[in-house]
Amino acid sequence: MSNNNEGFDPKIIDKFKSKMIALGQNYIIENDEDTTDEFVNFYFAGMHEGKPVIYDTILYTLRLHHNSELFELAEHKAAKRFPEFRTIKYEEDENGDLAKLDDLDEEIGLYITEMILDLEEEEAVKVQEHIEFDMHLNFGVGVDACINVEKIDNEVIEKFIKDFNEDTLRLDKTLYSFQTEDYELS
Repeated sequence: MSNNNEGFDPKIIDKFKSKMIALGQNYIIENDEDTTDEFVNFYFAGMHEGKPVIYDTILYTLRLHHNSELFELAEHKAAKRFPEFRTIKYEEDENGDLAKLDDLDEEIGLYITEMILDLEEEEAVKVQEHIEFDMHLNFGVGVDACINVEKIDNEVIEKFIKDFNEDTLRLDKTLYSFQTEDYELS
């Protein structure tokens, strides 16, 4: 960890804490545009190895993690089947609508969709709650956390921070698999 990491600087930490107080919450959202019901990037103050620090946190749902793992596996299968595979890039036409894919991209997209549905049916991907730390950030300590909740909202974020800072955060080690129709019905 670099001595130049401003996420450990008491003056910077105090500025963050003042901003949090002004917002009436114990965190600051990093980028509202990237925030969804299932994903949020935020900062919060805590302790690391006995020193005050700002944690740069990504918190997301177990379902989002599952979907991401499914898509990655399906893309891998597509790359094996189609030697010319490249990530499908969606482009907009002059009206701002999505432009039609070429025949190969459309075929690959359909194949990926079929693979996702097959993998879901087989419950080939199972995920569990987890937390990982990144000590090599330029600012603070990185936290990548995945929890089994329907959505990430203020209450979930505040509880996560409270449990994390009080060292009472307990992760569920159960392996979960999700189905698309479960998601569409909820």
